[in-house]
Amino acid sequence: MSAEDDSYSMNAFTGYAAVLVVLAVVAGPALAWLLRERRIDRRLRQALPETAQKSSSRSTVPSTATWYADGRRSKKLVSS
Repeated sequence: MSAEDDSYSMNAFTGYAAVLVVLAVVAGPALAWLLRERRIDRRLRQALPETAQKSSSRSTVPSTATWYADGRRSKKLVSS
């Protein structure tokens, strides 16, 4: 192995190390935020009573599409 090969290897290692540092700086805060959000979600799920977890997720207020369809049905019945 010559001195030129050692220089190339060291430059390659330095390049890889630089890429890893930049990746850690860019992705680190996002990963920390994700872990924090998951921890908060887990605590909120544990804090809910059992009955609240089993309740229906359906809304009691009709959607806009339902309201529009009901209005069109009533107009159709009146005109015929």
